[in-house]
Amino acid sequence: MHDTPPAKPRPMIDATNRGFWDAARAGTLTVQRCDDCGHSHYPGSPVCPNCLSSRQSWAPVSGRGELLSWVRFHRAYWDGFREEVPYNVILVGLEEGPMMISNLLGAEPESLQVGEALEVVFEAVDDTLTLPKFRPAGAA
Repeated sequence: MHDTPPAKPRPMIDATNRGFWDAARAGTLTVQRCDDCGHSHYPGSPVCPNCLSSRQSWAPVSGRGELLSWVRFHRAYWDGFREEVPYNVILVGLEEGPMMISNLLGAEPESLQVGEALEVVFEAVDDTLTLPKFRPAGAA
């Protein structure tokens, strides 16, 4: 008998967020930017939360940000994460303004200070999904 680990949940890719996931697969971090008022936001939405325009585009951002907060999960709420417990989830404030929830690579969050500089790295899950994650800025 072959024990296959349970699958992790995957994002539901649709017309609203497809640009984000396509860019991530190509190694570029993006946020949604309103074509009318210029407001940048994440996650994507069908209308701009600032002016309600439906004219929006996915715009590249620097991939730099700062650690705002973090939590360590000691329980696997999805079976696919059981082997990784405990695991860390972080809140990143991007230089461009929007916040993003992700994972931290290359350090334990408690070794960092809130406000510490982070940079995006991309982790390919498979040929169709790449996840943006973050590490301390300047880490190789």
